[in-house]
Amino acid sequence: TGLTAVMDNAAITYLGSLIPGLSDSAKYLLVAGAVTGGGLTVIANAPNPAGLAILGNRFSGGAVSPMKLLGAALMPSIVAGLAFLVL
Repeated sequence: TGLTAVMDNAAITYLGSLIPGLSDSAKYLLVAGAVTGGGLTVIANAPNPAGLAILGNRFSGGAVSPMKLLGAALMPSIVAGLAFLVL
């Protein structure tokens, strides 16, 4: 989940799939972590900077605060992570 804040989720899951002998449960956790952390990334995925460029003027100073973004995405990410682990 933590890697998704700085890396592309598709790259994480693809590179993880190349690990020989990776168990099915580890593959599940790899994908679950990438999906769970999706709200924590802005730069890693191409549509996000485009969306920020369009909506940037609606935020104070024309920019999104990374700390405020983290604060807003943290609780939903935790809930999603728990759902993947419990369900």
